[in-house]
Amino acid sequence: MPAEHLGRTPLDTLNTFGVHAFAHDLWRVHALSDLPQLVAKLDEHPGPPPFVLGGGSNLLLTGDVGVPVVQVALRGFRVVRDEGDAVIVEGAAGESWDALVSWSIAAGLNGLQNLALIPGTVGAAPIQNIGAYGVELRDCFDSLDAIDLRTGRWRSFDAAECAFAYRHSVFKTSGQTHWLVCAVRFRLSRSAPLQLDYGDLREELARAGRTTPSASDVAEAVRAIRQRKLPDPAVLGNAGSFFKNPVISAQQAATLQSREPGLPCWPASGSAVKVSAGWMIDQCGWKGFREGDAGVHAAHALVLVNHGHAQGRDILALALRIRDSVRARFGVVLEPEPVILGNATL
Repeated sequence: MPAEHLGRTPLDTLNTFGVHAFAHDLWRVHALSDLPQLVAKLDEHPGPPPFVLGGGSNLLLTGDVGVPVVQVALRGFRVVRDEGDAVIVEGAAGESWDALVSWSIAAGLNGLQNLALIPGTVGAAPIQNIGAYGVELRDCFDSLDAIDLRTGRWRSFDAAECAFAYRHSVFKTSGQTHWLVCAVRFRLSRSAPLQLDYGDLREELARAGRTTPSASDVAEAVRAIRQRKLPDPAVLGNAGSFFKNPVISAQQAATLQSREPGLPCWPASGSAVKVSAGWMIDQCGWKGFREGDAGVHAAHALVLVNHGHAQGRDILALALRIRDSVRARFGVVLEPEPVILGNATL
């Protein structure tokens, strides 16, 4: 089956910010058998690596995209191996992430429930090492299959080879963006303890009267929290949290907290400390700010929004102003979570 070649294509409905931009050359992959032909076609036009598009939920387009864009539409879930309590499951890269969460819970498996309702696709999830409510994807990751779009070479990656870190993986590093993830596998459990340590999650479960919650209860609580705190991209364009929570040294965190006693901090790897980007942005007065159609959500300072007709460069300009104000007050440099693609970047 040949890959679907759509040519010049508007991306307005393929990014959750809803900004206007075109892909000069869009390809859509529906089956693994599409990929050899796609690699051959891409090889006819050497240049920068193509951009692999998932759900467009972690993306800010600041202009038209000149490199080829490959949209992954591979579908399907399956059990790879049943080891009794542990079960290895696989999701095709084009499936909705939340659909995989729901499918795994319906199969009686836990591990993914804290990651419910995160937008995007299964294939994009390991690239970002998505995380929420005390859990990251790497906590239950098994392996993934990917194809090198330069050579057509297939390869499997285990957790160590993915080099997962906070909202990061090897696939985001220079020289490694040519991989197209095709399928992702997870090691889930029928009986492992649920992760309930996150404060908002405990409160939501208590409010619902779930004293001995199931994985389904946890997912339902997470969805309720996310729907309450985060705007629906179908109503208000956004890409979720726009900035990462900065990871700084313990000494810098102690200095900051002595000056800003309300600053929320959490332990990170080693002696490092993670500090709240949203809190710092809020303290700089940005929550609810709007300039034209680019703004900051009124309920969540980490979420930049498109009120209707903002262009990507408008949202980027606002992000730059926020970053500069946080750096001036706190001495901390914020990094964006979304991929910024087009003619301007942070």
